[in-house]
Amino acid sequence: MIINHSSIIELNREALANNLRFIRSLIKESTQLSTVIKGNAYGHGIKQMVPELERLGVNHFSVFSSFEAKIAHQYTEKNSTIMIMGDITVEDKKWVVKNEIEFFVYNAETFQSLVKEAKKLDKKINIHIELETGMNRHGFDEQELNHLFKLLHEHKSHYNLKGICTHFAGAESSTNYKRIQDQQERFSTNVKRFSQEGLQAEKLHTSCSAGIMAYPKFNYDMVRVGIITYGLWPSKEIQLMYNVQKKTELDLKSVLSWRSSIIDIKTVKAGEFVGYGTSFLAETDMKIASVPVGYGYGFSRSLSNTGRVLVNGKRLSVVGTVNMNMFLIEVTHVNVEVGDTVTIIGKDGNQTINVSYFGNLSEQLNYELLTRLDKSIPRVVI
Repeated sequence: MIINHSSIIELNREALANNLRFIRSLIKESTQLSTVIKGNAYGHGIKQMVPELERLGVNHFSVFSSFEAKIAHQYTEKNSTIMIMGDITVEDKKWVVKNEIEFFVYNAETFQSLVKEAKKLDKKINIHIELETGMNRHGFDEQELNHLFKLLHEHKSHYNLKGICTHFAGAESSTNYKRIQDQQERFSTNVKRFSQEGLQAEKLHTSCSAGIMAYPKFNYDMVRVGIITYGLWPSKEIQLMYNVQKKTELDLKSVLSWRSSIIDIKTVKAGEFVGYGTSFLAETDMKIASVPVGYGYGFSRSLSNTGRVLVNGKRLSVVGTVNMNMFLIEVTHVNVEVGDTVTIIGKDGNQTINVSYFGNLSEQLNYELLTRLDKSIPRVVI
C-alpha cells in the first residue's frame, strides 16, 4: 500500500452501498432521504463522499453551515439539493440565494435578511421553517408563530416553503421517550396552524438516524440521516433494539478504515522509561516501534498506555505518552519491519478495531472521534 502522508483513511464503497440499502429498507419509498454530511461528512470527507453517494442515488444533502454548503456545492451534480441546517454567515448570504441553496429558518432575523437578499437578486429563497418543540436549541416557539405568519404572508412572493421541521432531543435513548412524544405533539399542533394560515410546506421532517428506527411513524416526507450512513450506530441501545426487532437481514458496515505505517524500531533496556515523562517503564528488554500519528491527527492523548493497533494481523499495545505527531507500540514478540502497515481503525487479517472500540478506549463518542480526524489526512475510496 502506497501512503503519501503519515496516515491514510480508506473509504469502503461496498460498505456505503450496504448502509444505504439498510436505510432504505427502514423508510417508505415515498420518504426522501437527505444524507447528512456535516462535520466533513462525519470525518469521511465531503469531497469524497458526495460523488459516491450520488452514484448510489442520493440527491439531497444536509450540512450545518454555509461554509460546508460551499464545499459540497463544488462536488454535487446540478440535480442535487443542498440544505443548510444551521449557520449562514453574512458573507455567504448572497451566494446561498444565488445558488438556490435550501436552509433552515429558525428566527425572524434570518428570514428577513435572506428575503432582503432575494429581492436584490430577484430570486426566491428556499426555506425550511424550524419549530422549537422542546429541545430548546433553535426554532420558532408557539409565541413567535403569529409574527412569523405575518412575515410569511408579507413576503409570499419571495420564498418557497420547502419544509417544516424540528429536531428530536435524543432519539437514541429511551430515557427521552416522553420528551420526544411531547415534541411530536407540539410539532403536529403547530403544523396545523400553518395549514390554517394557508401555508403548505412541501415536506415535513423530524427524524435523524436514531429516529427512523425508534420512531418510524414520525418519518414523514423526508428523513435526515447521518451516522448510520457511515456504518455506525447512534447508540448501543438503538443497536440492541434493532437486533431484537430485526426488520431486515441487512446490518451496518463501517465505511472508514485508518492506517499508517511503522517508521522506526528500536530496543529499550529494562529499567528505561519510554517516551515523554515517566508514564511507562520498561520492566524487561523491549522492542518499540514508532508510528507517525498523534493527537494532532485525531489519535487522542487519552490512548497513552491504553490504545491498541493492528500490525500483520496482531493486536499490539500503545506504550508511553501519545505525542502530537507520534505514538509508540510494543513489538517485542512479533516480527515487524519498518514500513509495515499499522491499522488504527479497520481490519487486518482476522482482527478488527472498529470505531466504537477505538472510541471507548479514547473516551469519545463515535461522532466526536470521527469529526476530529485531521482533514489533511488523505481519504481514498476503495
